[in-house]
Amino acid sequence: MVEWMNAGHPDEMAARRAFRSLLLNASTVTVSVAVVFIVAMDRLGDRLGMDTVAIGTAFVIYAAICTIALGNLHAHGHSRFGAANMVTTVRAAITATVGGLVLVSDQFGQASRAEALWLIGSIVAFALALDGVDGHLARRTRTATRFGARFDMEVDALLILFLSIAAFLLGKAGVWVLLIGLMRYAYGAAQSVLPRLRGELPPSMRRKLICVVQGAALCLMLFPFIVPPVSTMLAAWALAALAYSFARDVIFLLRASRDEHAS
Repeated sequence: MVEWMNAGHPDEMAARRAFRSLLLNASTVTVSVAVVFIVAMDRLGDRLGMDTVAIGTAFVIYAAICTIALGNLHAHGHSRFGAANMVTTVRAAITATVGGLVLVSDQFGQASRAEALWLIGSIVAFALALDGVDGHLARRTRTATRFGARFDMEVDALLILFLSIAAFLLGKAGVWVLLIGLMRYAYGAAQSVLPRLRGELPPSMRRKLICVVQGAALCLMLFPFIVPPVSTMLAAWALAALAYSFARDVIFLLRASRDEHAS
């Protein structure tokens, strides 16, 4: 849409048709992933320890993610949804599955079977591996957009939140481990009341590396062989790294705002 809006005097009818085509393409992708999701739950639901309520909750989470994503397609500057966003949609389905498990499944927690935890951990590891694939695809196909970056980031944040809840329910760390998943949302809340934190942050390898670290640490805590005190140390390390990263970004934004006002 950005390209169409900046084209001088675009044909509005053509722009509408192009956007409808994009919306249809994106909707087809989300529905197709949902169908695969249904088949996977039929085959793996019992092994994962997902009851009917957990599966229903997972579908609600997936539907909510896709509805929000489709509602923001105006920020996507291409006529096709793209392979990168397809991969992110698959990751959204896996994230929804984890959400259904940790939020409402009676079988998740101290009573979880070792076999189920190995399977869940493997699926989450696959989702984390895909996190690097969608970005690579976007760059290689020259379809990187603000929409895709935000879609990817929000799926990451939600998965980290669910994994931090899982770590707490499994007794791998104290209630403080929830701070790992909540910090991103606390930062968003702070931005809504402090305009100085709404500035643009430059690309950062440190930020990407710490995101990988916390995801890997929380994923490891799903496996039965990672127990306290090792799991506690992993969680503390991940939280400390994340707090450091957010502190660096907040300081950067506050200084940038101060320099802007001074000039």
